[in-house]
Amino acid sequence: MAQPFHLCIIDDDDIYRFTIIQSAKFSKIEHKTSVFQNGEEAINFIKENQDSPDALPNLILLDIDMPIMDGFQFLETYKTIGPNLTEKIPIYMVSSSVDPEDIEKAKSCEFVVDYLSKPLKSDKLKAIIEKTIGL
Repeated sequence: MAQPFHLCIIDDDDIYRFTIIQSAKFSKIEHKTSVFQNGEEAINFIKENQDSPDALPNLILLDIDMPIMDGFQFLETYKTIGPNLTEKIPIYMVSSSVDPEDIEKAKSCEFVVDYLSKPLKSDKLKAIIEKTIGL
């Protein structure tokens, strides 16, 4: 049996995380969710599981503004790990920032698929998941 889709949410906002988790449930796509409140927790998880591809997420939703390690710091650290992973993990930067510099910086990162504004609607999340799994 195939592994369920693995969604990773890296965001310190409790309400946003709850909303995305609920939206993923409404997508009717079998999945599991990993949640991290900052980039450092997520990087540690990826490092610990980099030799176990089935444990890694299929998709990362990454916020910019977080304590300890923000989204851009996560991406800088991920640059050293990402190329060593057996499968590329698509990363979507999801933020409430409308600063053109943030948007350009995110889009210029080779690992970021797209920059999306919060709130991320259920139908958009479902479309991203479907694109990721090839539906």
